Amino acid sequence: MVKHFISPSKYVQGTGVLSELGKYAAPYGKKPLVLISEASYPRVKATVEASFKKAGHEPVIQVSNGACSKKEIQQVAESMSKNGCDSVIGIGGGKILDLAKVVAFRNNVAVIVCPTTASSGMACSALSIAYDDEGVFDEYLFLPANPAIVLADTTVISQSAVRLTVAGMGAALPSYFEARACRNSRAVVYSGGTVTYTALTLAKLCMDTLFEDGLKAKLALEAGAITNSVKKIVEANILLGGLSAESGGMAAAHAYQDGLTVLEECRQTYYGERVAFGTLAQLALEDADRSELEQTLRFCTQVGLPVTLAQLGITSDTAEKVRAAAEAACAEKDTMCNMPVPVTVDNAAAALLAADSYGRWYQEHNCI
Repeated sequence: MVKHFISPSKYVQGTGVLSELGKYAAPYGKKPLVLISEASYPRVKATVEASFKKAGHEPVIQVSNGACSKKEIQQVAESMSKNGCDSVIGIGGGKILDLAKVVAFRNNVAVIVCPTTASSGMACSALSIAYDDEGVFDEYLFLPANPAIVLADTTVISQSAVRLTVAGMGAALPSYFEARACRNSRAVVYSGGTVTYTALTLAKLCMDTLFEDGLKAKLALEAGAITNSVKKIVEANILLGGLSAESGGMAAAHAYQDGLTVLEECRQTYYGERVAFGTLAQLALEDADRSELEQTLRFCTQVGLPVTLAQLGITSDTAEKVRAAAEAACAEKDTMCNMPVPVTVDNAAAALLAADSYGRWYQEHNCI
């Protein structure tokens, strides 16, 4: 099999780099459509406007609710055409960045993404996740290229809710476990080939960084401090996690995330929080070493990621709901097929229940 590795053309991370957005965007067009999430707009409005004024460009700024749904994609595409925009810039969380990428590539123009949270690695990928109008996972949208530039301003990111950065740790958490699974199954991953040694190595670095710096970064952010650990975690969540998921591959952990979105109560949690629990379920599914399971449980418990179904909001009719989530996770279009072990709805559901049991035992015995 042919191996593939893909990435953004440029990744820029640092304090205050959003103020240089106009300079970075200049080579790609004179009239960009700038999509900004409602939550991010108050924090970045002045910086973005001043940056484009300095560059001598007049962007079309549009505030969006961030939903990457077919309806929203169509509305934004119409706005782009109406205003004669020649590039797209997305500023916000994962959903707004996914939306910007889809609209840009469907109009054959460049896209620059500026994450205002470190809640996922989707900023770096040539992939968007589409949801229906109710927030249920719909499909993966494969795009012809990665973003031209990923601009990660650590000052802006550190001002977001700490829970979002922790959720980003959850999204990046299965990087090595999933890449290992995809390597062992010889799966063709989203980069278009099998897993490279480079992707597997980056995935391991991502996991090691989370375990070493995750708790330190969380505590620093709670104190309003931007430390080296914070900078490492921002890079791990956005760059390492993104490259790992795309070129290292996704397997059960992300499939479980998708499956859990069919449950209304789980849609009240963040993407990365669901992925974190999906990671525990994947470890249960493949009967991973106890040391790996305990290390992952310890990490999740320390930083505040869910280790039980109750923490995801599932407190009644558990067996029935777990079965529904497992059925969705095993859908043909999802990534459960990348596992190197046979998977059925029955053992996928059993792994969710086992992960919940592990988490409850860990909590009850104060194993932190």
